[in-house]
Amino acid sequence: MPTVTATAHKPGDFLVDYEEKVFEDVKAAPGEKALVTFHTVAFEGSIGFVNLLQATRLLRKGFETAILLYGPGVTLGVQRGFPKLGDEAFPGHQNFNKQIAKFMEEGGKVYACRFALQALYGHGEGSLIEGIRPISPLDVLDLVLLHRKDGAFILDTWTL
Repeated sequence: MPTVTATAHKPGDFLVDYEEKVFEDVKAAPGEKALVTFHTVAFEGSIGFVNLLQATRLLRKGFETAILLYGPGVTLGVQRGFPKLGDEAFPGHQNFNKQIAKFMEEGGKVYACRFALQALYGHGEGSLIEGIRPISPLDVLDLVLLHRKDGAFILDTWTL
């Protein structure tokens, strides 16, 4: 049997070249917009959290950025915690809440569909993270269309 002679990796080692950037660092032109939509369930995969990070990155690149939570996406925007709201029951339990709060603190806007909030998930507007704007289900498509009219970059987040 072959013998492994390479030393084991240890904390602090680099496994990839993390400093090389292949593409230019794109920044928004004045007035450029971005919209990130979420039709995904909190904690059902990584896409919800990853695209919250992408929305924050778009904001920091200078895009006037908005997030739309609709369908199961509203589950990203509700207050959570255990045993009390705000408590972190396990590491990462508050990652959605903290990232949405950071996004809004940095100037991003977040909208949540009232229909999905109440009819699908049994929550009221008081369940939302402070600062999220509840909207009519009739506003969901119009928000997307307004961004399209403005030539915005639109990133749609879906899971099934």
